[in-house]
Amino acid sequence: MSKPLSARYRTMNWSSYNASLRKRGALLIWVDKDMAWRAPPDGRLGRPAVFSDAAIQFCLSIKVLFKLPLRQTAGMVASLLKLAGLDWPVPDFSTLCRRQKSLAIQVPYRRADGPLNLLVDSTGIKFLGDGEWQARKHGVQGRRQWRKVHLAMDPATSDIRAVEFTPSRDGDSPVLPDLLGQIPESELIGTVTADGAYDTRRCHKAIIERDAVPIIPIRKNGRLWKEDCPAARARNDTLRATRYYGRVELTPFLARTSCDLSGFVQLGRKLARRQVPQRGMRPGFIVIGSPFVDPLSGVVHRQEP
Repeated sequence: MSKPLSARYRTMNWSSYNASLRKRGALLIWVDKDMAWRAPPDGRLGRPAVFSDAAIQFCLSIKVLFKLPLRQTAGMVASLLKLAGLDWPVPDFSTLCRRQKSLAIQVPYRRADGPLNLLVDSTGIKFLGDGEWQARKHGVQGRRQWRKVHLAMDPATSDIRAVEFTPSRDGDSPVLPDLLGQIPESELIGTVTADGAYDTRRCHKAIIERDAVPIIPIRKNGRLWKEDCPAARARNDTLRATRYYGRVELTPFLARTSCDLSGFVQLGRKLARRQVPQRGMRPGFIVIGSPFVDPLSGVVHRQEP
């Protein structure tokens, strides 16, 4: 079968296109003067916190957006507050480093019409060791360590709905129930698409318990499971359909998963901290790096808040 030709787009409205390119360089940071910058008293023993969670989240958002170290982040926040005419104190770098460990952030997400369709995959983040070019040129000089980031994305809005952060020795399938647990119980999940690494009883059971349809290709050496639960029966039906129609029918789902999640591999360029205090890492600043498609050029760019 011949490969379909890719679509080609030509820019016709150059004036609007040039205006859109100029807008990408525009910078507008709005600071709410009524926000609670100082932390309210919590009634606990010990020295109370000086800055609120909103203040710490604002500083860390500036850090992620402009890719600044913590000390430069404090200086830039001080300049922004001075330009806004606000006489507010600025947290130092040690406060930002300490508070980001336990900062609880609620990131708004866009809702699409109909049930939620999730694409699940994982990627690796190298935080210790030589770079790719240096390792290829001079050989591996020392030990290289990685961390794994497990993502669950909504393809309709390109928003990352769930994130888990685990050591590199952990597999993909044990993390899927934790990813689904981050989705509110009141939100209906339609399908969960993943690769063959998630073809386990635990994954199928977690998906069926959320009343969703698993779109997971069966492994080549897969066998029928003992039908002692609804998840096993659904998986056996998929295996019978795969044997009847062939594995080619599932190829579009695998291509869809790899294409939609390939843009988020760029999140794995750098780690801010080497420690892993807990297994889970909730989505903190994913909205800052979410892509959007330019309607004029059809090119995927980074979306700024």
